[in-house]
Amino acid sequence: MSARKAASAKTSEKKKTRKGSSKKPKTRTKPAKSAKSGKSPRPRKAAAARSRSAAAPKVPSKKWYYFFGGKSAEGDATMRDLLGGKGANLAEMCNAGIPVPAGFTITTEVCNFYYDNNLEVPAAIDREMEKYVAMVEKATGTKFGDPDDPLLFSVRSGAKFSMPGMMDTILNLGLNEQTVEGLGKKTGNLRFALDNYRRFIAMFGNVVLSIDKDLFENVITKKKAERRVRQDSSLQVNDLKDIVKKFKQIIKRKSGEPFPDDPYDQLRMARDAVFRSWNTPRAISYRRMNDIPSDLGTAVNIQAMVFGNMGNTSGTGVGFTRNPSTGDNEFYGEYLVNAQGEDVVAGVRTPQPISQLAEEMPDVFKKLKSITNRLEKHYRDLQDFEFTIQEGELYMLQTRGGKRTIQAAVKIAVDMVNEKLITREEALTRIEPKALDQMLHPSIDDSASFEVIARGLPASPGAASGKVYFTADDAVRHGANHAVILVREETNPDDIEGMNAAVGILTARGGMTSHAAVVARGMGKSCVSGAEAIRVNAEKKRFQVGKLVIKEGEVITINGSNGDIIIGEVPTIEPELSGEFASFMSWADEIRRLGVRTNADTPRDAQQAIKFGAEGIGLCRTEHMFFAEDRIPIVQEMILADSTEERQASLDRLLNFQKKDFKKIFEAMGGLPVTIRTLDPPLHEFLPRRAEIEARIENLDRKSDEYEEDLERLKKVLRRIDELSELNPMLGHRGCRLGIVYPEITEMQARAILEAACELTKDRKQVRPEIMIPLVGHVNEFKNQKEIVDRIAKEVMHRKKVKKLEYQVGTMIEIPRAALTADEIATEATFFSFGTNDLTQMAMGFSRDDAGKFLNWYVQHGVLPHDPFVKIDQDGVGRLIEMGKEKGKAVNPELKVGICGEHGGDPESIHFCDKIGLDYVSCSPYRVPIARLAAAQATLKQDQAKKRKKA
Repeated sequence: MSARKAASAKTSEKKKTRKGSSKKPKTRTKPAKSAKSGKSPRPRKAAAARSRSAAAPKVPSKKWYYFFGGKSAEGDATMRDLLGGKGANLAEMCNAGIPVPAGFTITTEVCNFYYDNNLEVPAAIDREMEKYVAMVEKATGTKFGDPDDPLLFSVRSGAKFSMPGMMDTILNLGLNEQTVEGLGKKTGNLRFALDNYRRFIAMFGNVVLSIDKDLFENVITKKKAERRVRQDSSLQVNDLKDIVKKFKQIIKRKSGEPFPDDPYDQLRMARDAVFRSWNTPRAISYRRMNDIPSDLGTAVNIQAMVFGNMGNTSGTGVGFTRNPSTGDNEFYGEYLVNAQGEDVVAGVRTPQPISQLAEEMPDVFKKLKSITNRLEKHYRDLQDFEFTIQEGELYMLQTRGGKRTIQAAVKIAVDMVNEKLITREEALTRIEPKALDQMLHPSIDDSASFEVIARGLPASPGAASGKVYFTADDAVRHGANHAVILVREETNPDDIEGMNAAVGILTARGGMTSHAAVVARGMGKSCVSGAEAIRVNAEKKRFQVGKLVIKEGEVITINGSNGDIIIGEVPTIEPELSGEFASFMSWADEIRRLGVRTNADTPRDAQQAIKFGAEGIGLCRTEHMFFAEDRIPIVQEMILADSTEERQASLDRLLNFQKKDFKKIFEAMGGLPVTIRTLDPPLHEFLPRRAEIEARIENLDRKSDEYEEDLERLKKVLRRIDELSELNPMLGHRGCRLGIVYPEITEMQARAILEAACELTKDRKQVRPEIMIPLVGHVNEFKNQKEIVDRIAKEVMHRKKVKKLEYQVGTMIEIPRAALTADEIATEATFFSFGTNDLTQMAMGFSRDDAGKFLNWYVQHGVLPHDPFVKIDQDGVGRLIEMGKEKGKAVNPELKVGICGEHGGDPESIHFCDKIGLDYVSCSPYRVPIARLAAAQATLKQDQAKKRKKA
């Protein structure tokens, strides 16, 4: 009987005696969570028994497994949906003749079948796996479960989109009491075999059985202390045998079952654990943060093991074909001699720079450089690769598009265009628009004085200051109130929420490719890793550098660009956008059809937006100007006025303030269009809160000569607060309704805008004011306000002796009725700007102030696909926008139409705006570059769709 058949027979015998219990409930969104590890708990029943004893569902006749090995594979790089990114790239490397250990990929469809079938792999699919194990046996000349010459496997996840560190891996699978002896005899190195065995048991216990990995680490730490050695590699054969024994005792104690010795039991349980890791809390969080669909599933890659821990001629490493932090065209990476891959990425040991490999193993380095150059040219993108050296022989374990900082992404895209590797259009599609936000963060002001207390590795650029916290939970808890720096000995995937909440990450261990570094770069967070001078004590909530102790809540600054760790908060400077960024954005501007404006209420905001490429102001909110300290008392006087004359007197005082503001904004925009919205919020928002006035009354000095006068004045404010109070102010007396009832308010604002424009025009400065009337629901409301603006314009132009002034009067479409009757309004208006925040609120019946109580729940549970205040609800609100645009342009072809809500900076919403033919979007200054790139990508997408349609 062959070793494989013998193993299968043992499995059949074991499944008769293995204990069973209730299965984990079927779920794809809220898996149960282990208190210790945060992993989804495994079903207690053995994977093999569960798979084979289940009632066989109908299994379609499909190919579920794809072999790769030698110089050919059954898949290729185009099959990412089915094989995942890792499996597709392994197949592609094999087809290219690159040395890859043989293996096979279980498709993403099996993962989805697993979840749809009560967490069971149907027997028909399960049995076929043994056929592919046999193919790997043939390719390697070894046998799975053979006690003399065992084939060992790595079992790794591999989703369509890279999710570094979020899902699980098991190495050295297939070892047991017999095969570990065989591996020792075959290699002549029993210590090496036992080292792999203890690694496998610990990894299997943690990943498959959900046992806290610290329990295993504590055993090793205690053994090293007992033996008075510092490195794992100093432990001898008898030490490792004792560790293996204790590891197995932990598993029996924690799981209630002995460690599974049968290789096929191990393989099936590991496969199912990788499937389950698709739905761990950390994986769900990562998908949510990166907009990765939850129904894709993960493939599983089962690959013959090669060993980097066979001595000083072996090693393992990870690298990038270019620097992923800066984008410089330099070979970049790290490696460890006599180690396995987990040692590098987990940050357990601080690795060596890959350049040193050229001195230590020059032939291997030369071959590695040659292979990775081929990979970059083949994929025409930065490659992130993993490799193992087994006794001087190089093997490639993975290649994928490398995670990179946005600064690096832009530089690499521009460089590759210049190198003729990709086109400009391809370069524009390589950058996620939202990622550009990461380029706009501040950096350390080198002219400031500060004290560097330690230095680590510059893992992710940018500067960040914040209070230090030592657990992910504390970072999340305090991150809502102030800036947080997450400080860890080393991060692990379960820290994902804390890393997301923090402004920066600092670790004492780990290299430039550690978990902390890779995830921080992907998030755009500043990160300093491998700061070995600091000693982190998470239990006491402090870290120490020499005699200096930094406690929880104290402020530090980290500089992810050079690795500095600085005590206290340090001044920062704004980034300068030039060079490759300017070239890249100019390509976007050449391609995009959609205009991009900004929402800006101050000259400073306007200047910043111009710097970022804005083509005008799409929304200037005049009410924000009223809240200034020197103006709010005048506004309150106007609101409290008893007569039109008193109100006019206050408005006259406000006029000069408003005119100065508008002149500065017009000058900052240098002749670009400026859309100014007349007063929008209800008047009560400018008055103090009732409780504040009551407190002031209570605290009046009754002995003062002014007591009666002050009391009467405050009572008057209370009466006015009561008069203006509304049950639903968002639907109350605001917007154009204020200007209709109090026309003097619209008159003052129109006069301030038009006087500012006329005075600048007389100074030979170009000005293009656009006056926008808010909250119009009926054409008569718009006519009323337009008549005031036109009358004031004629009066001001005559008085200022300005013969020609290009001004426009349009409206903000934010009431559904306005969209439904847009053809009537468009006969009077010269432009529409859809206020998508209020339009969403009114169309969906969601209060912006209160919807936060349930919207997250809606999104998490699939009631809504996304928050409609973040992305346009295309099926509902979007149809109103499209209808309003179509109706308006039907009667007024010259009508200019855009949006000015928060959606103007959301890439998906921008694609929608381009698709339905809007003229522009308007967003906050710091989102202007995002909108410019998203608009270019939208144009490219539309062009490609047209080409496909023609074809």
